[in-house]
Amino acid sequence: MQALQKIDPISELSGVRIEIEEVGKKFGAFEALRPTTIDIKPGEFVSVVGPSGCGKSTLMLMVAGLMHPSSGKIRVEGKPLSGALTDVGIAFQDHLLLEFRTAMDNVLLQGVIRGLPLEPIRKRANELFERLGLTKAANRYPSQLSGGMRQRVSLARALVLKPAVLLMDEPFGALDALTRVQVRHDLEQLWMTERPTVLFITHSVEEAVGLGDRVLVMAPSPGQVVDEIQIDLPRPRPVSLGEEPELSAFSKRIYDHFARLGVIHR
Repeated sequence: MQALQKIDPISELSGVRIEIEEVGKKFGAFEALRPTTIDIKPGEFVSVVGPSGCGKSTLMLMVAGLMHPSSGKIRVEGKPLSGALTDVGIAFQDHLLLEFRTAMDNVLLQGVIRGLPLEPIRKRANELFERLGLTKAANRYPSQLSGGMRQRVSLARALVLKPAVLLMDEPFGALDALTRVQVRHDLEQLWMTERPTVLFITHSVEEAVGLGDRVLVMAPSPGQVVDEIQIDLPRPRPVSLGEEPELSAFSKRIYDHFARLGVIHR
């Protein structure tokens, strides 16, 4: 595992540039992702939306350095990514909290594993818990928390070391509609304050548009980017996305792609 830089867990960090150059992935004869080129600017929030099996998660895992590309190169701040990315927070659809640790202890686990001083990390965790409405949940176990609260703890765990890169793979997929709206709003507020570089994987067109500075639209397998849409709208974005004509127009453009590609049938 190769660190990109020495990380001070309580320092102010901003996002980094990620260059994905002709990166493709094959599993034997199966082509999961065709050669893809994406240049993600420091602090940019990039959403990737597409149907199941189009290579979205595969792309994220390669950016994390947890899976090797079959072709092409990934560079972070101009340096080739040759191992696992360490200056990173990752959130998955499953919260992946350890049931035998409290919410706070789950968030502190990164510091424990890395052998970092825990007091500044605990202070940072308390700040995140307050902002995410989790203060009263700090000493509860995952089984004592609602689905939305568990996902907020997962988000706090991903952000506690102030990573330069935040990778998210369907992080709201298991939540009910109202909870998804609230957690989406929480994520946007935190990102606006700290500005890590975000790669956000989703099936939801509305979430992709509502959160992203840019949306990459992917075709079915073998995955490829068929459109890049710049979402040049003010932040914070509205809670009810469907009421905004500009956001609805972007969503329609994406749905039109999926209709043309046979992903949805009208």
